[in-house]
Amino acid sequence: MTTILSTLEHTSLDPLITYQQVEQLIKEVKKYPFRGVCIPPYWVKKVKRELGDTSLKVVTVVGFPLGYQRTATKRQELQTAIADGADEVDIVMCLSAFKSGAYDWVKIEFAQLTKLAHEHEKLVKVIIETAYLDDTEIEKACQLCTQAGVDFIKTSTGFAPSGAQAKQIAYIKSLLPDYVGIKASGGIKTPAQVQTMLEAGAEIIGTSSGVAIAEALSANH
Repeated sequence: MTTILSTLEHTSLDPLITYQQVEQLIKEVKKYPFRGVCIPPYWVKKVKRELGDTSLKVVTVVGFPLGYQRTATKRQELQTAIADGADEVDIVMCLSAFKSGAYDWVKIEFAQLTKLAHEHEKLVKVIIETAYLDDTEIEKACQLCTQAGVDFIKTSTGFAPSGAQAKQIAYIKSLLPDYVGIKASGGIKTPAQVQTMLEAGAEIIGTSSGVAIAEALSANH
């Protein structure tokens, strides 16, 4: 049970998340042996302050949820997230640039943001939003991420029509070198779904159902 839970990033990127809900999220991640918590940038400083004495990763998002901000804007978001105490950042790829074939531009953006994060010893995950990509495009996105030095590829924001698919995870795994990981997210709500994604090749699972998954695992033991 602990092994599965240690892959989970307990997530709430709800646009309407309240102070009370953030407090509840903090209690939940302290209660269960999750990998970390993923929250909107607005809440990073508070969450880091309250989790600072734990091993939990404080994760936030940059360019969320559509990715089409300019690089300078994403850079500012990243700098603020780092200053506020984020351990890791999930950056949304500019799908508009990618779909336009501006691959060099996309790669340069990844490289610049990854360099900045790595200078502060932070991990970078790039959200490629697999719901909008075919296999050829997924292959290209993986190539750009790898060339730019990204640490993880993440499947989804959770705001697209569909989230992580095991078949796509396995395909992404086949394209990546061993030193680039995969975070599966979007629609993962049960222990069985988590297990499927891990078996397909994901190392990290983003889910808003962390507590339900933990309770289901506990009930089965």
